[in-house]
Amino acid sequence: MAIFRPPRWATLPPDAGLLLRDVPIIVGGLALLYGLLSLARIWAAPVVPQLTIDLSPRALPAYALYSLARIGIAYVVSMLFAVAYSYIASHNRIAERVLIPLLDTLQSIPVLSFLPPVMLAMIALVPTRQLGLELGSIFLIATGQVWNMAFSAYSSMKTVPQDLREATVAFRLGRWQTFTALELPFAAIGLVWNSVMSVAGGWFFLMACEMFVLGDRDLRLPGLGSYLQTAANAGDTRAIGWGIAAMVTVIVLLDQLLWRPLIAWSQKFKFEQVEATETLGSPVLELLERSRVLLWVSRRVAAPASAWLMRRLAETRRQSRQPRSSAATWLGATIALFALGALTYAVWRMAATLGTLTRAELLELASGAGATFVRVELALAISALWTIPVGVYIGLRPRIASVAQPLAQIAASMPATALFPIIILLLVRAGGGLGIGSIVLLMLGTQWYVLFNVIAGASAIPTDLREVCDVFHLGRLDRWRRLLLPAIFPYLITGLVTASGGAWNASVVAEYFRFRGDTMSTVGLGAVISRATDHGEFALLLGATVLMAAIVVTVNRLVWRRLYTLASTRFAL
Repeated sequence: MAIFRPPRWATLPPDAGLLLRDVPIIVGGLALLYGLLSLARIWAAPVVPQLTIDLSPRALPAYALYSLARIGIAYVVSMLFAVAYSYIASHNRIAERVLIPLLDTLQSIPVLSFLPPVMLAMIALVPTRQLGLELGSIFLIATGQVWNMAFSAYSSMKTVPQDLREATVAFRLGRWQTFTALELPFAAIGLVWNSVMSVAGGWFFLMACEMFVLGDRDLRLPGLGSYLQTAANAGDTRAIGWGIAAMVTVIVLLDQLLWRPLIAWSQKFKFEQVEATETLGSPVLELLERSRVLLWVSRRVAAPASAWLMRRLAETRRQSRQPRSSAATWLGATIALFALGALTYAVWRMAATLGTLTRAELLELASGAGATFVRVELALAISALWTIPVGVYIGLRPRIASVAQPLAQIAASMPATALFPIIILLLVRAGGGLGIGSIVLLMLGTQWYVLFNVIAGASAIPTDLREVCDVFHLGRLDRWRRLLLPAIFPYLITGLVTASGGAWNASVVAEYFRFRGDTMSTVGLGAVISRATDHGEFALLLGATVLMAAIVVTVNRLVWRRLYTLASTRFAL
């Protein structure tokens, strides 16, 4: 008679199963550490004058890891900057008058306008090591990620319910406690959804950030962006297909391992008084919440560090109440005077450079600005027509969001120049041209800002308010007029503002394109910037950049700024 013997794993003590759950977390942590050490070794290597990009599919895994590392580092830097920047702007009225227009200006400057000074500065900073090029690429990626997160955090902090702020005063919470217990949680949903869009924007501009031309200098880095750009220049559709497949694979893995857990986690910060009947789940989040390793780290490392930080901030706050010494006052005045002098010198040099522009170049800038302005406004109007209803529908249904969000993220991440040959071919066959094609490309680069912000706004609508609409049997039109549109209005304005800046940025790749050795362009300010970058015409590049920033800032001050005020006063919870 055979004797049944249970398998070895069944005879393990009860705690062994819990410990086995930590194995993926430990392995993932060790893999991350190894990857960071490998990157440090590669970045410390001597610089390669002109790297040859291997179009073989075997090179794609390594290229994907390089690009993912650059985007990840740029995202962390962007998040820290966005939260700090928005906190200062939302709490200091004097600083707000300077920082928000400055944010409008910076987000309107295309990546290619940042490229020459940034890359030259980084190469001069680290001339003999690969680190200089890597830092320049990371900085350029960050400039495409940070703006919508900063606008989202600023809008959320400005619309925190007044009764909750009064509660923090009643409980005598300090600034750091108010920030961590109220303001940051209230902004969490918008920040998470805008983080998804920011990383998607990083993938969108990856080709320009990994492969760039400065006059006669061809600088490139190994990565998916340079792979796709090289394949597009060579007209190798097979390599383009392999590159897009690799990018989609990375995006899907990121969605399952990072974004879906973060979105599910952020729902606990939803401002409501009843529990939602339908929520988004994540197996990865459940694994992390049950991890004993993370629990030990939280108790032994994170909690003591947080307590120490609270004590230090309290001491700093008590010291700040003391009168400032004369030395500190003189130091502050000296720094302010030095900054004013540096700004005056920069403006003077800029005016001298712009003075070298010819009349023909000025006319080219004026006509290009008008053409691009019309394309941007058309792209925004068409994008809003479909993103508002679709975003609300997805945001109110977590189960649908779990499927639609990764699909939208993949679509938002597709580089325009990788898809451009297909779009141009279809438009040429349909009788269109680059003028219409540029509007389509602008939509590809901007409509996702509106969509993700509308999804965030709809998912943040309190469940009790939705139930009130059901109790009073409001029709579809009344529900949109009294609840949905007012609730998503602050998020919608944030999406439109960032989409507007993104559209001006996307005009650089939408109006000027190289394919199989040929250059296609149309009349527009983006085409002027791309052509000036290729030919090293810095005066024309500066003029186009200043004009583009002036147009965006003017529109923001006349339109978007007033709508922001309306959102923070009339449509805040």
